[in-house]
Amino acid sequence: MNPTDSGKSSSGVTDKYIIWGLIAILALLVAATVFLASVPPVDRDALTHHLFVPKLWLQHGGIYEIPEIPFSYYPMNLDLLYTIPLYFGNDIVPKYIHYLFALLTAWLIHRYLNKRLGSAYGLLGAIFFLSIPIIVKLSITVYVDLGLVFFTTASLLLMLHWAEKGFRLRYLLLAGLCCGLAAGTKYNGLISIFVLTLFVPIIFQRSTGKDRQSNGRALLYGLVFAVATFVAFSPWLIRNYVWTGNPIYPLHNSLFQKDQKPTVADSQSTAGEAPNTLQQLTGEGSGAFPSRKILYHETWWQALLLPVRFFIEGQDDNPRFFDGKLTPFLLVLSILAFMFRPSSPQEGLEKKILLSFALLYFFLTFFQQALRIRYIVPIVPPLVILSMYGLRGLKDVLGRRTGGKNVKTPTAAVIVTGISCLMLGYNMHYLLKQFATVAPLSYLRGEITREQYITAYRPEYPAIQYANSLLPPDAKVLCIYLGNRGYYMNFQPVFEQPYDSSGIFSTFLRLNDQKKDILKLISKKGITHILLRDDLTGTWFNLLTPQQKTFISPIFQNLTQPMFKLKGHTLFRI
Repeated sequence: MNPTDSGKSSSGVTDKYIIWGLIAILALLVAATVFLASVPPVDRDALTHHLFVPKLWLQHGGIYEIPEIPFSYYPMNLDLLYTIPLYFGNDIVPKYIHYLFALLTAWLIHRYLNKRLGSAYGLLGAIFFLSIPIIVKLSITVYVDLGLVFFTTASLLLMLHWAEKGFRLRYLLLAGLCCGLAAGTKYNGLISIFVLTLFVPIIFQRSTGKDRQSNGRALLYGLVFAVATFVAFSPWLIRNYVWTGNPIYPLHNSLFQKDQKPTVADSQSTAGEAPNTLQQLTGEGSGAFPSRKILYHETWWQALLLPVRFFIEGQDDNPRFFDGKLTPFLLVLSILAFMFRPSSPQEGLEKKILLSFALLYFFLTFFQQALRIRYIVPIVPPLVILSMYGLRGLKDVLGRRTGGKNVKTPTAAVIVTGISCLMLGYNMHYLLKQFATVAPLSYLRGEITREQYITAYRPEYPAIQYANSLLPPDAKVLCIYLGNRGYYMNFQPVFEQPYDSSGIFSTFLRLNDQKKDILKLISKKGITHILLRDDLTGTWFNLLTPQQKTFISPIFQNLTQPMFKLKGHTLFRI
């Protein structure tokens, strides 16, 4: 055996160990995430609509209009899937269903990178994606964002495959259907429709030879893609049009219904539970940038660096820091991908397409009133792919510079391995912190009950359980400052945020009639009980004028004789 053969054999053995090592890390990562997801749902959006609306559908025997819940008008591809385990009385399996879409997206990333860069980069890309903090957070909650991520990524990569395979129509149709399913999962998918439809003629013109370029054919392909997209999205468009006259209700409702009266659906929100400055600012039409300047005293240079800060400063459950967490490696390594010459024209074009999609989606989402990392999460898979291109390019350049043209050296591999370890270490640190935040061990060991676990995160739960045991299913309960979290309620909640201009109390107080009677108004609505959060309700009441207190106080006359009072929440009969 000559030295060259020996080197190749040694390299092959090393590569095999690397592959098996990455597989082991991937298995541990998946197991840890499933472990974290195996607790009862307590997250806000799960309790306000992702589980609440499917539960109401099951109770009703099918999909029906629920005007008092604005989110029930949203597209709900994944929520439909959640009805299956809910039918059998299981509300933890929906978390696994949501996580499944993260795993499917990781498979798409691995499949793409395995073909372009090799199996090691494919596995590393999948692990990097699944361990990014915002992906971990979404993977252990009953949300729908990971479905949006999967369908958007599938559409984008199918579009690249369509160009690679000589523009075979079936790949374009599949890409369009996936894009439509993305929009049918969450309204943010409308951005995917806009960006990817725009990309179809561009990709065709850039991928075909000059002698075959045709503006007409390019536009025709774009039309085919758009038609396939709206076919997949159409069930939700038709439903909303029949119910409201607006196919994308409640978005842009003024375009479809000029003289529509405000409804409960227009007035309710789960953005928060107290009248805070941010809600008042955004509710009055101010943009995110003026709002952040007033709230957080951000300077012009901090506002300018907001896109970069998204990757560096994120924190969970903190709107100042974008209510989520990414990783700076996603930004740095993606930039690194464009510092090295691509190995082929196709690679160069695909990298530009991936970057263009990420930038367009980011900035079209960025200039909204709420700056949240969750809203831009579909850009994560393209950036993960670009990050792997960055690592590969760095390894190749370092290998040439340190080893010369014909000499093999481990230096480049050591440096890239070190960067990979730092990259994954940053993510794993967040994953480990989730074991303290979610605290699954005590529940899974049987040390605490399901009720005790939910109460630890949702202190209103004991009061809700008491009301469930006492009140009939058709009883109407006015729920004040409970954040619209209705999933665990077996009665009929009427959610009230007193600071909301369209709420019951605000509307009542604006009446000019000096003989107005709050008890009469409540009685007309069929409300018999009140469940409230003590601190926020007390703060709101103390801010009223003496005259307003006189009008409102009759509704609280039984507050001193509650039916149930625990953990800052009170239930009493009107």
